[in-house]
Amino acid sequence: MAKGYWVSVYPDSPDLERLTAYDKLAGLAVQAGGGRNLALLPSRGGRIVAHEAGVTQRVVLIEFDSFEQAVATYESEAYQNALVALPDGFERDFRIIEGVD
Repeated sequence: MAKGYWVSVYPDSPDLERLTAYDKLAGLAVQAGGGRNLALLPSRGGRIVAHEAGVTQRVVLIEFDSFEQAVATYESEAYQNALVALPDGFERDFRIIEGVD
């Protein structure tokens, strides 16, 4: 079964202080859904090299055992409550993708 991934790219440099409540709630929802953080850059000290139209802003990559699990976690009550905690006017490019076996 192909794995599922959440990919979030934050085109603007977010005020990380304002994301604290969201990060805490989202982390709990992801953990409850069986997700694993593969990358949380640059806030965890990782490096980013952007090419072409890319930007060196925050990128989050989370892996789930299946695509269905990734979608179900996004749709869960716990994660929907986390979304409410995002600051007003906050923007990001969020996708759920299916991995290749």
